[in-house]
Amino acid sequence: MRENQLATDAAITDVVIDIVALGKIVPSGDDTLTILHEISFAVTSGEAVAIVGASGSGKSTLLGLMAGLDLPTAGRVILGGQDMSELDEDARAALRGRLLGFVFQSFQLLPALTALENTMLPLELAGWADARATAEAMLGRVGLGARLAHYPKHLSGGEQQRVALARAFAMRPQLLLADEPTGNLDAATGAQIIELMFAMNAEAGTTLILVTHDEALAHRCGRTLRLDAGRIVG
Repeated sequence: MRENQLATDAAITDVVIDIVALGKIVPSGDDTLTILHEISFAVTSGEAVAIVGASGSGKSTLLGLMAGLDLPTAGRVILGGQDMSELDEDARAALRGRLLGFVFQSFQLLPALTALENTMLPLELAGWADARATAEAMLGRVGLGARLAHYPKHLSGGEQQRVALARAFAMRPQLLLADEPTGNLDAATGAQIIELMFAMNAEAGTTLILVTHDEALAHRCGRTLRLDAGRIVG
C-alpha cells in the first residue's frame, strides 16, 4: 500500500503541466461563443505530445491558455505546480520566463536585433551572467555560428526558425510549446527544422507540446490529442 502511494506521489510530482476542466467563452455580437469545452489532460516530464485539429478547433486558444497569455473562463492551468489563475500578469510572465520555451509559425524574431541579440534577449532579461556565450553556443548548435550578426531580414525562413529554436532552448526550459513550427516553411526546410527540434529536445530532456495540423509530424510524438470544435475527441 505504501509503495503504491509513493508511486502515485511520484507520478503527480512528475507532471509538468496539468489542464483541468478548461473552458473558454468569448463574446460574439449579442451572444457568446464557446471555444473550449472542459478540456482536461496532463503532460509529464519528458513527454512529447501533439495537439492536432482543423483550423478553428481551438488549438491556438488552448496554447495561449497553457502559456498563461490568456485566462480561462472555467477550469485551471497548473504549470510547474502553480495555478496560473491565481497569479497576476507579472507573476505569470515570470513563470513563463522560467519554465517555458516557444517556437512559433511566424518565428517572432525582433527585426531590429541580430540573430545573436534575439537569442540573448530572454537570457539578459532573466539576468544570466553568461548570456552572450550561451547564445553563441546555441546558435552554433543550430548551424548559424557564422550568422550571428545578421538581422532577420537577411536570413531565410529556415534560418529564422533556427534562431527561434536557439532562443527557445537557450533558456533550458522545462516545457517547449511549438505552434505549427513548419507552417511558413517549404517541405524540405520544414523537415530539417523538425529533425533539429526533436534532436535538441532529446538532448535537453525537454517536455514538448506540439500544435500542428500535420498528421505525419504528430506521429513523431509519443501521444496525440485531437481537438474538434473545442473538445478533445481522441
